[in-house]
Amino acid sequence: MRRALALAAQGPAYGPNPRVGCVLLDPGGHPVAEGFHRGAGTPHAEAAALADARSRGVDPRGTTAVVTLEPCAHHGRTGPCADALIDAGVAEVHVAVADPNPVATGGAARLRAAGIEVTTGILADEGEELLRQWLHAVRTGRPYVTLKLATSLDGRVAAADGTSRWITGPQARAHAHTIRAQVDAIAVGTGTALTDDPSLTARTIDGGLFEHQPLRVVVGRRAVPAGARLRGPGGALLQLPEHDLDAVLGRLAEREVRHLLVEGGPTLATALLAADAVDELHAYVAPVLLGVGATAVGDLGVTTIGDAARFTTHDVTRLGDDVLLVARRAQPARPTEATAATESVQPVQPGRLSRHTKEEI
Repeated sequence: MRRALALAAQGPAYGPNPRVGCVLLDPGGHPVAEGFHRGAGTPHAEAAALADARSRGVDPRGTTAVVTLEPCAHHGRTGPCADALIDAGVAEVHVAVADPNPVATGGAARLRAAGIEVTTGILADEGEELLRQWLHAVRTGRPYVTLKLATSLDGRVAAADGTSRWITGPQARAHAHTIRAQVDAIAVGTGTALTDDPSLTARTIDGGLFEHQPLRVVVGRRAVPAGARLRGPGGALLQLPEHDLDAVLGRLAEREVRHLLVEGGPTLATALLAADAVDELHAYVAPVLLGVGATAVGDLGVTTIGDAARFTTHDVTRLGDDVLLVARRAQPARPTEATAATESVQPVQPGRLSRHTKEEI
């Protein structure tokens, strides 16, 4: 299974489909073929492994398939993987993570009905980690939201005169571009789009463009100028003239955006945090002190430490003189008395945020 997970990790992190790996074992338990999914429109991992077996002259009948995600049971761009395994005469299938997608689920039941032994939950934690963003999007009906912050030690994103380039160093900026190249979409508010004129492209160290460019999303009602860099080379541009974050995330989910990276500005970041819509924080912190200037996040309505928006540290990495702190959602945020008095608090529903925000973004 660890080999299958390593294979799966070779597939693209972006795109509507999950990263899946498959290893075929002969009756003696020896690997004889393998494959992984290379992205939407290409063969699924199981089909790739079966094709690899045939190219090696290996008869797949009686083999055991070790797969990171439950084989699908639906017709999409390709046929059902469960049927492919049945037709190939595979004897056993071992799975890390059950497929939560209501469209594709049912593969394990179909395999069992065909007399194939199926086990699930093997290295499930590692499988869940690999598929974290995709699983979240499928289970909740909205994209996994990563919020990027690049600040001084005292939490500033710009100096008193408005200058902000560059707070962090070249290694931190290069790392941030590798993250852009792995997500489906990258978003800013109209204030940032108009003030900073960003291109929102994923660039290599030499200044070129990565092969994959994320969808560029501008949230807000003010128009993006005709000559803006957002209209230049890079991913497609989508403007969402919305102030309702439920609607924003819903529109992106409709476009099969599984992982959304939000890069600014403070108003959009504050709105997402206030709505408890941030799943992961990427905080690039530079050993710089500004004293005054714009802050990374605005007023969240927190009046006591018990109501603070808390995250759990996942990883800390040094990037030159800077530090990247990756933190993930700890517990769903509780409405504070201040926000509860001004906002309509509703029960959480699949695909819905826990609280609404109409903040200007």
